[in-house]
Amino acid sequence: MKTRIARLALAGVLVATGLAVGAVATQASASVPQQTISLQGASYTPKAQNGATDDYHCTLVNPHVTKSSYIVSAQFLPNSIEVHHAILFLIPPALAATARADDHGGKGWTCFGESALPHSFPSLTGGAAKVSGSRLQGAISNTPWLTAWAPGHGAEVMPTGTGAALPAGSLVVMQIHYNLLRGDKPVRSKLVLHTVPSSTPLQALNLSFVVAPPDVPCPAGVTGALCSRTAQLASVQKRFGASQAQFDNILEVLCGRDPANPPQGDSTSCVLPTDGDSTILQVTAHMHLTGRAMQVVLNPGTPQAQTLLNVTNYNFDYQKTYTLPHPVVTHPGDKVGITCTYDPSLAQELPQLRKLPPHFTVWADGSSDEMCLAILGTVHGTYKG
Repeated sequence: MKTRIARLALAGVLVATGLAVGAVATQASASVPQQTISLQGASYTPKAQNGATDDYHCTLVNPHVTKSSYIVSAQFLPNSIEVHHAILFLIPPALAATARADDHGGKGWTCFGESALPHSFPSLTGGAAKVSGSRLQGAISNTPWLTAWAPGHGAEVMPTGTGAALPAGSLVVMQIHYNLLRGDKPVRSKLVLHTVPSSTPLQALNLSFVVAPPDVPCPAGVTGALCSRTAQLASVQKRFGASQAQFDNILEVLCGRDPANPPQGDSTSCVLPTDGDSTILQVTAHMHLTGRAMQVVLNPGTPQAQTLLNVTNYNFDYQKTYTLPHPVVTHPGDKVGITCTYDPSLAQELPQLRKLPPHFTVWADGSSDEMCLAILGTVHGTYKG
């Protein structure tokens, strides 16, 4: 989402109001002939710069869509353990020429940040208090998410009666995060899309975000040069660019905090407006390696509070999208809250992290950094099934 955009534990570990998509989803459009589109980028060898251990690389692929369609399922095949996650962005026809110009002769481009296209910087216009999940997505990127992949995530089957819009002439960007703590071998990932004509009576599935910025100190008794938020933000800027450190402060403001002195601890929370007049069908959780728990609640702290997702033993290697057993309708004025909990001692225990110097943990792109992100799959208005 920078991108980014999280993992849920297996049965018996996850407490949630939903079920794994791959296990239960069926398509109302099953009787409609589907087209299979297989896309594969060029081989790429990840490399880190400025002392980082992560690389974000964007690959432009052309699905050759001559007629507008809906994507009813998608599967990203990483083909390597280095792949930390991938986000698939829609490049609408109006931006196709821009994307081709950024493609550097088919070699792709480095793309740290929340947007797939270079020189697109997050800006929360209209006041942070008014930014809902979909407006947050629109504020940080002019290229909508189609879907996302993380370890443990198989084929993404859209809920019955829905599809992701794929206009004629669109391109797709695969933004892939490579974790060089796992390796640096050449990688050639693949994307498979299943589509149906836009005339199929489906509702457009939209993705919106609920976020909270982590501010996790080093564990008690652990010290180091990076065990302050200021020092760690300087490290983020060195590794990923100034916009990444600024984005962390944008999130603090979004959640009503003072970026100069945000609350610190092993958990973080934020409450944001919903899109209103929409129906929530799916929830995906995303944190990194020290994440332990996530809860997503509609209208938290009110008599109408409704838990959408409650992950009590988060596992980075088993991230799933979960379809709610009963779609949840939201109205203007509703809010959705997220709470993430971390175990900073894991930074001294996990093989991938313990070789790194101890550090204060903030939101950033690195595998050794953290995120607190819930992705909501919604349709506008009432879900027709």
